Amino acid sequence: MIAVVLYGVSAVYSIFLWRNGFRQDHRVIYLLLLAALGCHTLAMAKRGFSFSRCPVTNLYEATTFVTWTIVAVYLVLGLVRRLRFLGAFAAPLVFCVGVFALMPQLDEHGPTPQFTHGLSSLHASLILLGYGAFGLAAVAAVMYLTQERDLKRHRVRAVLSLLPPIQRLEVVTDRLLAVGLGLLTIGLALGTLWLKQEKGVYFVPDPKIFWSMFVWLVYLGLLVMRWRFHQGGRRFAWGAVASFTFVLLTFWGFNMLSDLHRP
Repeated sequence: MIAVVLYGVSAVYSIFLWRNGFRQDHRVIYLLLLAALGCHTLAMAKRGFSFSRCPVTNLYEATTFVTWTIVAVYLVLGLVRRLRFLGAFAAPLVFCVGVFALMPQLDEHGPTPQFTHGLSSLHASLILLGYGAFGLAAVAAVMYLTQERDLKRHRVRAVLSLLPPIQRLEVVTDRLLAVGLGLLTIGLALGTLWLKQEKGVYFVPDPKIFWSMFVWLVYLGLLVMRWRFHQGGRRFAWGAVASFTFVLLTFWGFNMLSDLHRP
């Protein structure tokens, strides 16, 4: 709860950065998100130790884990001074998702919430880390679209702001998507091994599995479009935003439809 409050404060502060055209010092939002991540990390660690497992078993834990990943990756990128304004774009997202995660209905457990195999924990963690990378890629893409719009309209803000050039933002988006797809690929592969151990098969017809395969194909197609056909720029940025929006809007629904992934 304290972490969500700090995310809210950083979201409010980001409004002032937007109104001032990103021309003032941006260390405050970095420090706010750093403090929020500290509380967030402590809460996740205490929950994990209290249940003696990796806290990624239900929708509440999955949502908070993805949010934690977005902020953690941002703090690493924020070590580069001109990328710290990513926090002004990420803060509203993590605040809204954090408020959603606090809904009591999401925090449900079965009779035995503990994992019986470490492989399943690693499978879930890697996939959620991948979604976090996709989320920050979408944030960088929004930042790219904002800067591009200002440049096209010859706004003074595009010249005076401390935002990084759009070429750098495009590279950041591309690399985050590549990292996310790599994590998702490894996570899905580990999931097939876990199924083999648990059920003796490599695949079961489960809605969440079909959804995950579709998400993997969407991001693979986006990167192929970027690398093979050199379709970057505005179209690539919108693709990153639209893909993660789809993940956000459908993740919880398909998880509820899946007997395999419900606690």
